[in-house]
Amino acid sequence: MERQPEGVVRAPEDSVVEAQALLDAGKPFHAHEVFEDAWKSGPEEERALWRGLAQLAVGLTHAARGNAKGGARLLRRGAGAVEEWGAGSGRGRPYGVDLAAVGGWARELAGVVEREGLAVDAGAWAPRLRGGDGGRGVTDGRAREGER
Repeated sequence: MERQPEGVVRAPEDSVVEAQALLDAGKPFHAHEVFEDAWKSGPEEERALWRGLAQLAVGLTHAARGNAKGGARLLRRGAGAVEEWGAGSGRGRPYGVDLAAVGGWARELAGVVEREGLAVDAGAWAPRLRGGDGGRGVTDGRAREGER
């Protein structure tokens, strides 16, 4: 998959759908670029949300490349950012994104990469931005250990 073009203005819902497809395809850096476009082109009051989602995607990128320390730091920073934005805005599910569950996914993955110190499979660890579980969850993560 080619690098995403920069500066594309999308509807917020389209950004979420496109980023999810890229995450599922194991392309978290490309998803980061989609979130970055939303961060830079969206309304001021949503910029922290999109910046936090971009941090989560680039954190997954670092974790997939074996940078445990940087990946864990970015995953936790992104989790804090989206949760803080959700609490401050009163919107826990903007555009269908379950911020609490995605934050939980990020903290779980940060712990895994710190403990194991190994690169993770970005596609296998892709968060579910929308949907009941928000993230892949502890049980699913343990089931995937043999896949990494």
